[in-house]
Amino acid sequence: MDLPDPVRRVADAAQPSRSHGSLRRDCLSYPEVLSQSISVIAPSTVPAAVLGLIFATSGNGTWLSFALGMVGLVLVSLNINQFARRSASPGSLYTYIVKGLGPTAGVLGGWALAFGYTVTGMSTLCGFSIVAGLMLQRVGVHVNPMALFALASLGAFFIAKRDVQLSAKMMLVLEGAALALILFLGFLIWKHEGFAVDAQQVTLAGATPGGVLAGIVLVVFGFSGFESSTSLGGEAKDPLRSIPRSVIQSVVVSGLIFIFMAYVVILAFNRGGGDLGSSESPLQVLAERMGLGFFGVAINLGILVSFFACTLAAINSTARIMFSMARHGLIFDALGDAHETNKTPHVAIGVATLITFLAPAIVYLAGVTAFDAQGYFGTLCSFGFLVTYVLISLAPLPYLRSIGKLTPGAAACSALGTGFMILPFLGSIGIPGSTLFPPPDSHLLLYLFVAYMAVGLAWLMFERFRRPKMIPAMHSAIEALEAQFVQSANVLEQPIR
Repeated sequence: MDLPDPVRRVADAAQPSRSHGSLRRDCLSYPEVLSQSISVIAPSTVPAAVLGLIFATSGNGTWLSFALGMVGLVLVSLNINQFARRSASPGSLYTYIVKGLGPTAGVLGGWALAFGYTVTGMSTLCGFSIVAGLMLQRVGVHVNPMALFALASLGAFFIAKRDVQLSAKMMLVLEGAALALILFLGFLIWKHEGFAVDAQQVTLAGATPGGVLAGIVLVVFGFSGFESSTSLGGEAKDPLRSIPRSVIQSVVVSGLIFIFMAYVVILAFNRGGGDLGSSESPLQVLAERMGLGFFGVAINLGILVSFFACTLAAINSTARIMFSMARHGLIFDALGDAHETNKTPHVAIGVATLITFLAPAIVYLAGVTAFDAQGYFGTLCSFGFLVTYVLISLAPLPYLRSIGKLTPGAAACSALGTGFMILPFLGSIGIPGSTLFPPPDSHLLLYLFVAYMAVGLAWLMFERFRRPKMIPAMHSAIEALEAQFVQSANVLEQPIR
């Protein structure tokens, strides 16, 4: 889309002189955009590895925890889409929060979101190493986890650097194959049980409101990254339609998968016995119970490719946030460069990949197993997402008021989304003396995240002092970007369904 001359001059003036090149425009179809969000969620890994933990707190109300979590995150999605319907950029939620809450909150949101994506990639990189190591051990091959870290990181780097369409297609195929395997097994499990209706789940037998509420905390973590398609705003076809749809539909699709798989797995355990709450691989247990032990290999293969797809998607999202922040002068200019031929943010992709590899490698060399590291990184990434989701739920109020579009419905959605996100936040930090949200045994991981955010705030203050024109230039760049989409946004003013 051609920009009017005045807008073009503002946009050009807002770009740092060092940065050059641009991302490929209008190249990603809707399925490819949707695959970005689905891959970061990695829905195939939840029923295979996390379901037992949620059942331990929610019991027969597990499906309800998933349903309520899905509804709550749809509210957050609607808040995101107040911005995504009107403009799009590689900056993802960072630029949206800037427009709503100002530069300080926006930059902190960008730091938090980049942290969430990067550490998600670290967690799934550890997961890839664990599953690949187990599969290789079955055929008598033992590989050092460091080698598996390097293999997955390099594979993700070359795919992400080469072509955004190649990345999207790989994520679509890999995560699609993993989901097909998981859903097919779920169908077989339900068929084995005679497509029975589980009265215990329908009547929430033994479930408590507190247990269902506590389960939502884990459920929200399972959905983390649903908004990552917003980082493809500069590359998606028809972004003002495709990105809002992908944000909501990634939540709904993943939520329905979670609810279905939770129902059939709990049904099978209720009827066949066994302790789901202590099972680390419930799908494999059920496959062996049905005489389909060979399906365990297929499940592990599906989980393996899902972990790789999630690592690739996390690197793509992190790199594009770095790219936008560099273009706004917030971090090193070189990170705002785009490859002249591939039209990808190759420098940012390289840095994101290196960080994603180094942290698990250093932690492993320090004596922490890949399994423990996966859990630590999984907890850490949740802090980044929670901060971002709270900020993006608050941002629509001042933003819509400033453009004269604030309605009672939008205000209610903002309030409900913010209120909902307080639940997992309280579940993460705990409440002293509370049995529902007890404080964790250690706050070390929380302190690490707080220290990271403090460094980001200090860096912003330093840059604002060193370059007073940085913030006005950032505002100009974001306003120019929004002006680019004003005409399209007016056409799309009807609510996105």
